[in-house]
Amino acid sequence: MTNFDREADIVVVGFGGAGSAAAITAADGGARVILLDKAPEHAVGGNTRVSSQGYLNPTDPETAATYLKALCGPFEVPQSMIEVWAEENCKNNEWLASIDGDPQEHQPPPAGIEYPDLPGAESVRKFHHGDVLGYSKTWEFLEQSVKSRPQIEVLYETPATELIQIAGGEIGGVIAEHNGQKIRIKATKGVILTCGGFENNQDMIRNFLPGVPFCYTSGSPYNEGDGIRMAMQAGADLWHMNNYAGPSIAFKAPEFPTTFSIIALHFSHEPPGGMIIVGGDGRRFINEKYKHKHGKIPMGDQWAPMPVRTPMYMIFDQTLLDAGPLYDSKPNRGWTPIMIGYEWSQDNREEIERGWIKQAPNAQALAAELSIDAKALTDSIEKWNASVDQGQDAEFGRTKSLHTMAPGPLYALPLVPSMLNTQGGPRRNERAEVLRPDGQPISRLYSAGEMGSIFGYLYQGTGNIGECFAFGRIAAHEALAQNPWSS
Repeated sequence: MTNFDREADIVVVGFGGAGSAAAITAADGGARVILLDKAPEHAVGGNTRVSSQGYLNPTDPETAATYLKALCGPFEVPQSMIEVWAEENCKNNEWLASIDGDPQEHQPPPAGIEYPDLPGAESVRKFHHGDVLGYSKTWEFLEQSVKSRPQIEVLYETPATELIQIAGGEIGGVIAEHNGQKIRIKATKGVILTCGGFENNQDMIRNFLPGVPFCYTSGSPYNEGDGIRMAMQAGADLWHMNNYAGPSIAFKAPEFPTTFSIIALHFSHEPPGGMIIVGGDGRRFINEKYKHKHGKIPMGDQWAPMPVRTPMYMIFDQTLLDAGPLYDSKPNRGWTPIMIGYEWSQDNREEIERGWIKQAPNAQALAAELSIDAKALTDSIEKWNASVDQGQDAEFGRTKSLHTMAPGPLYALPLVPSMLNTQGGPRRNERAEVLRPDGQPISRLYSAGEMGSIFGYLYQGTGNIGECFAFGRIAAHEALAQNPWSS
């Protein structure tokens, strides 16, 4: 087989946190690397670029392994995977420093232990590069580290579409699209898939995620499950396809690809004015200010995705409208604020004119505007106001923003299920090899990051980027050890 357009020792598919770690490690190990990404140069970085920029570096491998095992709950992960995850995550600071990074711990330590009651939770330590948390600062360092290495060739707007299998089912390269043409890229040692999950693929969301007929991401819109599809075509097994960092509740404007975080729904913000969320039946279904754990809530002795409705609406009064922009336009994370930078109007009037916010003189007229039952919506508002007068939310136990809702005018903002990312994808082993359903590896095919993450049940914040770094390095080392194949 000689008809290749390009050649490298290792081809990495996806220029985010995992792809950066894999490419840097492979290049520093002496390999020639081609790094592909479907996004244009200004929009690469995946979810790593628009996350809070934290990564996990636990205190010690043994305690970290105990915590990860507890996070897995009833969904067991092989002990060999747990141990390698723990050992390699404990080297993240060492690795970042070795490439001239500046590991800084989140303050005050220990910060953000998601499940403090689980055994081993005391091992959690969160870090980031440099003095600034968020705002793509860790990503900017990784991107520059990749670009500073001449052994790495980055091809932008070049989505990989197919894995090339050679004798015995080994992976010998990829087919990609570049400038409207298909190109065949030879990988003499291996291919590493690091192209994220399927959070912007509604067909896969509908087929794999529980409880949501659709869901929109707050992260990269370029994560459409491409690597999962390619790995499946090559014979890969899948795992953790039903797990995701969600759902949360957010606003999705038709003009933009990702969701907007609404400040009135933040747990810690208490703007004045009355506000409730109702489903398509006009009734409340949840504590609107509930502080979920990456979309998970306790259900007895188990955890499950937070219940959402489709459709659903935030109903609010003039006081809340006048309190300021509904959208928090200055957070340090999320695709919309970091990459798009939409400036929500200070008085929310532009968004009313756009048709994003619906308005009506009273509940009955608003219900007609939304095509929901007027009596149900009126009853929901009256019941809410009665609860506020009594000083407690009798229905759902909400303790934040206990303000009565004026009779009119009233407003509605349509809301959608939202998420940070999916966790599922090709099953990998402790060597970052992608596995077939029989448990055997697909030779010369590796993966890292959110595309087949180790997190199948509960998720510890900063764990995904920590895993990106850890398994990106593992995948690169394993590919480097391969003898090159020749046609």
